Amino acid sequence: MARWCYRHRLVVLLLWVGALFGLGFAATTAGTDYANVFSLPNTDSKRAYDQMEKAFPNSAGDTDTVVWKVADGTVRDASVRSRIQPVLDEIAGMKGVGQVAGPYQGERGAAQISEDGRIAYAQITFAEQANAVPKDLVQKVVDTAQSAERAGLQVELGGQAIQRVQEPPTGLAEMVGILAAAVVLFLAFGSLFAMLLPIGIAVFGVGTGLFSTQLLSHTTDIPDLAPLLATLIGLGVGIDYALFIVTRHRRGLLRGLAPEESAVVALNTSGRAVLFAGGTVCIALAGMLVTNLRFLDGVVIGTSLTVVFSVLAATTLLPALLGVLGTRVLSRRQRRKLAERGPEPERASGVAARWSAGVQRRPRTIAVLALAVMAVLAVPVLSLHLGATDQGNDDAKTTTRQAYDLLAEGFGPGFNGPLQVVVTAGDAGALTKSIGTTPGVAAVAALPPAHGVTVIQVVPTTSPQSVKTDDLIDTLRDRVIPDAGATAHVGGVTAVSKDFATITGDRLPWFVATIIGLGFLLLLIAFRSLVVPLTAALMNLIAAAASFGVLVAVFQWGWGLEVLGLGKEGPINAFLPVIMLSLLFGLSMDYQVFLVSRMHEEWVHTKDNARAVRVGLAETSRVINSAALIMVCVFLAFVLSGDSGAAMAGVGLAAAVALDAFILRTALVPAAMHLLGDSNWWLPGWLDKRLPHLAVEPAEEPSADVAPAGGGASAVHGFVRDAEGEAVDGAVLTLLSKGGRQLDRVTSLADGSYIVSVPAPGTYLLSATARSYGARAQHLVVTEEPLVHDVELTPGEVDADAVN
Repeated sequence: MARWCYRHRLVVLLLWVGALFGLGFAATTAGTDYANVFSLPNTDSKRAYDQMEKAFPNSAGDTDTVVWKVADGTVRDASVRSRIQPVLDEIAGMKGVGQVAGPYQGERGAAQISEDGRIAYAQITFAEQANAVPKDLVQKVVDTAQSAERAGLQVELGGQAIQRVQEPPTGLAEMVGILAAAVVLFLAFGSLFAMLLPIGIAVFGVGTGLFSTQLLSHTTDIPDLAPLLATLIGLGVGIDYALFIVTRHRRGLLRGLAPEESAVVALNTSGRAVLFAGGTVCIALAGMLVTNLRFLDGVVIGTSLTVVFSVLAATTLLPALLGVLGTRVLSRRQRRKLAERGPEPERASGVAARWSAGVQRRPRTIAVLALAVMAVLAVPVLSLHLGATDQGNDDAKTTTRQAYDLLAEGFGPGFNGPLQVVVTAGDAGALTKSIGTTPGVAAVAALPPAHGVTVIQVVPTTSPQSVKTDDLIDTLRDRVIPDAGATAHVGGVTAVSKDFATITGDRLPWFVATIIGLGFLLLLIAFRSLVVPLTAALMNLIAAAASFGVLVAVFQWGWGLEVLGLGKEGPINAFLPVIMLSLLFGLSMDYQVFLVSRMHEEWVHTKDNARAVRVGLAETSRVINSAALIMVCVFLAFVLSGDSGAAMAGVGLAAAVALDAFILRTALVPAAMHLLGDSNWWLPGWLDKRLPHLAVEPAEEPSADVAPAGGGASAVHGFVRDAEGEAVDGAVLTLLSKGGRQLDRVTSLADGSYIVSVPAPGTYLLSATARSYGARAQHLVVTEEPLVHDVELTPGEVDADAVN
């Protein structure tokens, strides 16, 4: 497939460009139809909502608030009332607004004025829930209400519908992330074209994925959070997957392979690992389905589609682009050095090689230090509190945050999260009195009944995010309502958030067990080992604990929130653990596959565990760390999105990837594998026979159809001459397997003669190069008898042909 895409590069490029623009045109024409269908069946808050919807069809929609404060006098002053009341009347007449309850409407309205008379509010009840209210209607309400402002009169608005129109400009986080990734790629490659390749692949993958998700939003429920998370994960994996393949391709070029052969080898090695890694990410994302939270189904669809398109772009579009660029994926210095000195043997050197050797010398010390760092970072997770962020966590400059603070100032912290006790049978009056005497209740009021249903508004003494408010909900459900002999359900946004956090917490262990189990099975089949997948599962749990510790310290304890400009501390969004764990397990599996596949390749050939771990770490740590750094930049850029959920996911995933790549995969995993020795690769014989065969890397042995079975070692020998028959002294000849692994390397003698050893009969690639001559790569079929093969080099020529 890689060879076909390379040779038909213009066709492949046109197909991808057509797909991107075609899907983009269709999605733009169709528009968006994202729906935040947030349903919690069989919960008390859902029953409360269902009863309210039946009894109060115009009151079951989203209720938002207009709040105003005067600097002097009171809100009862005629000058204030004459500005506010006409605005409220205008809003009440808008289509889509059910009712407006203001403070100037009799005795009941007087309760909507604070004790000092400086703050008042009006409640706007829409006919629909927040996600269904048209944004243009919400914006019209905001503009109308704030038109009443003047010097000394502050008007702010709060509520879920109002929050939807405060979304920051889209695209800023994505652009910053891409620019940061471009800088890292340029420093890693030193080539503008090599830098652009991974970014281009990510843009195509994310673009086609998002447009497809937008079209699917018309046929199934997909939340508006899905495209944001799809962009987050798509940019990360798209750039990383292309990075792995381009790195392998550049190594092949530097070893003397012709561009086409190098691209084919890169796709047939790193490309296979990309397919496997992409599959593990999709499986981890699909693990969200076991939670049975329908809200997350659309997230699974959007993110998985984007990952699939990113993998397709990396395995089809990338080889086509490699064909367009040829050797220009190398820097000018590398191309000049290759032309002057010829190919050089691939050897790990520099910091990576020294670090790998250091890990081999002191595995116990490094393992203990790495574990200590991860344990310290994981400590805050012990105080993890799941809940929901609200307007109180918004940036201090937003109207929703200012409205939230004004209401808390005038009516108490619990006013921003009132509970709705929906009574369907029993004495509602007695229940109201009983609730009023319950500790933790600041105020209680029963609304006029309708259709046999009475709604009791309960204002707690504590804020909506407080643990004490959760305890009050439990008290009402478990003791107060049953003791009053009434049939009632506790609802409202605060109760919904609590129920969601409870359900998520209950189902989280099953979810974690599912994705760890699937990951274990995949690695077991891929690497034919019990210890490798067990180690990976343990490392994933350690990474999850440490990354959530960082998340708690930042967003729950508030460390650094002001620096990041992310508002006020609060609980961790209840849906975040599920989403973050899915992405974390998928991404960490990527690094495990790329690291261990190289170790496994070396183990298969040498059966030397120490060498396999040392070589694997030395040759992959640099690219893994570069890939991780790119992901960290992309994820942290989403702090600029202005969305608290995206910011939490960005910071959490950035911490998870950084800890996973820089501490676990670079230090703890190789140290543990050195300590475990040959047992890393142990697999019972009976299990080995029953497992299917799935190779992440292609088999290095020649195929049976081109090599006789049972052959032993052989050789290729001959002379290296120029076009005029003169001997070429000092030519470098490299024998490579079909998978691109270097098997032997020699230099021709003064008479041009050479001899390379061949491990077994089969098909191999022989590359030759010398100063002042171009590189030449040829396929050779070697039998049990030594093969005589002369090589002719031409000045400036780069050739690759197949000898059948």
